[in-house]
Order: sequence, then structure tokens, then C-alpha cells
Amino acid sequence: MAAIRQGEVRESTVTRRFTTVLGVETRGRDFTDITEAVAGFLAAIGAGEGEVSVFCRHTSASLTIQENADPDVRVDLATALDRLAPEDAGWVHSLEGPDDMPSHVKAMLTGIHLAVPVIAGRMALGTWQGLYLVEHRIHAHRRELVVAFVGDAN
Repeated sequence: MAAIRQGEVRESTVTRRFTTVLGVETRGRDFTDITEAVAGFLAAIGAGEGEVSVFCRHTSASLTIQENADPDVRVDLATALDRLAPEDAGWVHSLEGPDDMPSHVKAMLTGIHLAVPVIAGRMALGTWQGLYLVEHRIHAHRRELVVAFVGDAN
């Protein structure tokens, strides 16, 4: 049986809510690291204890938390998504081009919302984790991400 240990219990009063919109210019099908932008938002508002969420306002792009050390991980993830939702799968919806419907499927698989605990003003990410906007379309797009922090602030 695995050993499970509980860490320190921290209590904070939820007193504040801050939001912003990040505009991200993508280069086309790729992973864009948004970790520093979200961390900058938290620093600017003086975040303390709470939770930060990121919401993608699009249906052909998505969000993920993934390894930020080896870029080959993102290459392999993109390859896996292409295998799961290839452009030549006989999609019915094709009004916006052959990459549109597979992009919707990929966004559904990976999700459009992230929630990360914030402890002492910093995201409680693991050592090798980063936040990414995943552009599933072939061409560059301007994407909007709504970022919200709920918790206490200095």
C-alpha cells in the first residue's frame, strides 16, 4: 500500500477577485508557454493564497499543463493529437477549412480551462510543469484568455 502524507493545512479568507484578458498571437499549430504571463498577473495584483484560473475563449485552441523542460514532449503531444483527430478523417464540418473540425476535437480532448492553486503568491506547479495555450489551427490566430484570481491579496 502506498504511503500518503498530508501537508500543512493553510487557511485563508477569500477577500478579493481579479480578472484580466491576455491576448496571445499564435504562430499557428504550436504550444505557447503562458506561464510567465500568468505569474506576472499574480505578481502585479499582489496575490497571496487562492486559485488562479485560465479560460480559453475559443473552440479550436485549448489549454494544458505539461512538461516545460524538454520541447520534444510538445512535439510528441502534437503528433498524438494529430493521430487522434487527423484532417483526413472525413469530417462533415469543413466551412473553415480541413484543419477546423480536427481542431475542435483536439480542444475538446485537452480542455479550455485550467485551475491552479496559488500559495504565497506563486502558482503551485510542479518542478517541470508549465501552462500552455495550444493552437490547433494551421495558421496564426489571435486568441483571448480570461485569467482570474480568487483569494487574498496584499
